Amino acid sequence: MNRIALHCLLLGSVLLSPRADAESHTPTREELSRYPWLAPSTSVRTLEAAFPPPSGYTRMDVEPGTFAAWLRGLPLRPSGTPVRDYQGGEILSGTDGRLAAVAELDVGTANLQQCADSIIRLHAEWQWASNQKERIAYRFTSGHLASWTKYAAGDRPRISGSKVAWARTSSASKTRPTFRAYLDLVFTYAGTLSLQAEKNHPGREDVRPGDFFVMGGSPGHAVLVLDVAHDVKGQRMALLGQGFIPAQDFHVLSPGRQGPWFSLEDPEVATPFWKPFAWSSLRRF
Repeated sequence: MNRIALHCLLLGSVLLSPRADAESHTPTREELSRYPWLAPSTSVRTLEAAFPPPSGYTRMDVEPGTFAAWLRGLPLRPSGTPVRDYQGGEILSGTDGRLAAVAELDVGTANLQQCADSIIRLHAEWQWASNQKERIAYRFTSGHLASWTKYAAGDRPRISGSKVAWARTSSASKTRPTFRAYLDLVFTYAGTLSLQAEKNHPGREDVRPGDFFVMGGSPGHAVLVLDVAHDVKGQRMALLGQGFIPAQDFHVLSPGRQGPWFSLEDPEVATPFWKPFAWSSLRRF
C-alpha cells in the first residue's frame, strides 16, 4: 500500500470513528451555565468534538440557541466509560460495540429516568438553561399537563387512577432541587405513550437534531436524534442516543464497526437494542 493510500485509509477510519484525541477539559463557565447539572471539576468532552461527521458529510446547519445546537455541546464522559444503572451496576461495558459514548448526566437514585424520561430530561434542561422555564411542561400518560410553573408555585397532583387534580400543598420554590423533584414526578407518570401522543410529526425529509423516534407501549422505547449530517447528494446520517430500562446513563449508540453514525436513507431506522423504528414514529416537541 503506498503512502497516499495509507493516509486516506487512516483518515477515513478517523472520520468514521469517535475521536480518540477529542480533548477532555473541565467545564467552562459557559458550559456550566448551559449544562447546569455539571460539577465544576468534572472532565468532559463535547458530542461535536468527539464525533466528527463521516467522510464526505457536513453537519446540517442549526440555529444558535436551539435544542439542536445545545445537543451538539452535550458533555460526554471519557472514552471507554461503561453504562451504569441507577444503582451503579454495569449495564454495558465501555468496549461494547453498540456503545459510542456515555453522557455526563446524572441518573438519580430511583428507577425513573429511563428511555422516554431521558429525552424529556434533556429537553427540559435545555429550556431551563436557555431561560425558557415558563415553557417547561410535559403530559402524563393520562394526557394531563404537568407544568414546571405550576409545580414551582407549590401545586402538587392528586392522582387517582387516570384522574389528576392539582392542589397547592407545598411552598413555592424555583430551586434546582425542586426542579429535579418536578422531573422525577414527570418521569413517574409520563413515558413512551405520552411522547408518542406528541402532535408534531416531522417528515423524514425534515428530520433534525432534537427529534425522536418513539414506539409507545409497556414496554415501549424511544431514541433521540442527537445530530444530523448530509453529503452533497442529500444523503443523511445521524447520531442517536438513548436511556433504557432499568434507569441508566444516557448513551450514544453505535450501529457497528463503521462508526457511530446511522443511515437515515433506509425505510426504517434500526438500532441495536430495539426493533426498527418506522419513519411514522418520528416526533418533535
